[in-house]
Amino acid sequence: MMKITKYTPRYPETSYPFEASVSSMLNDLMGWSRNAALSSWAPNVDIVESEDSYQIHAELPGITEEEVNVSLNNNVLTLSGEKKQEIKNEKDNFVRVERTYGKFERSFSLPSNIVADKVDAGYKDGVLTISIPKAEEAKSRMIKIKR
Repeated sequence: MMKITKYTPRYPETSYPFEASVSSMLNDLMGWSRNAALSSWAPNVDIVESEDSYQIHAELPGITEEEVNVSLNNNVLTLSGEKKQEIKNEKDNFVRVERTYGKFERSFSLPSNIVADKVDAGYKDGVLTISIPKAEEAKSRMIKIKR
């Protein structure tokens, strides 16, 4: 005899029951926890390659440029810092808290064809942009065919 149970998705905020069940199954299989994902964070990045350089764009909302460290050591670029939690008043009554806070660190292995002493970083509107120029020998060039 088969027992019939009511289906209750683990994440009711999703409107797709199949998506919720697959997500739940993957989380159980991989040992991931939604609460663990919300308790730590790392900035999202885009990495773009052009003919002359690489660029890394990192989203750092709510962080000032003084709170961010950028270092380059043995072709490993590291972004680190801390996003501090806002001070809570005793009269504040939080209904939901989803923003994450705490220390972060992201490291990227760079190719050997970069000019390390020309790496430049800028910060505007919560986005850190790091420009990493390529060495001359790494740039594309046209080769003329001899007759």
